[in-house]
Amino acid sequence: MIKLTAFFAGLIFGLGLLLAGMANPAKVLAFLDLAGAWDPSLALVMGGAIAVAIIPLNWARKNKQSLLGAPMQFPMKRELDSRLIGGSLLFGIGWGLAGICPGPALTILLTGHGQIIIFVLAMLAGMYLFNLLERSARPD
Repeated sequence: MIKLTAFFAGLIFGLGLLLAGMANPAKVLAFLDLAGAWDPSLALVMGGAIAVAIIPLNWARKNKQSLLGAPMQFPMKRELDSRLIGGSLLFGIGWGLAGICPGPALTILLTGHGQIIIFVLAMLAGMYLFNLLERSARPD
């Protein structure tokens, strides 16, 4: 039941990305172009997403288990550190250069566009490199 629920949640999320225009790199780049022909429509998408998420997030914070019985897991660390800031900067730079981030990239991967395939391969290589660096930094 949990895997089926996760599948449908992912499917709805992907459809939402497509409908909102988040999977269109030109639209994302127009949103990020504050000094040029700025397209504010994605700000409305983000605002709507935040408004919709407030109620379930508050519910989740008050409960120890999800509706399917899984334990609630929230980040314990609250302070900013160099890893968080560095990762945010890398994500933002990649988003600004490509006009796409991981969720929408996976959503439109099956279109077969060469640029998206290269983006996803680079993303996977970055994840692999991160895991290698994390493993080498841990004391055994």
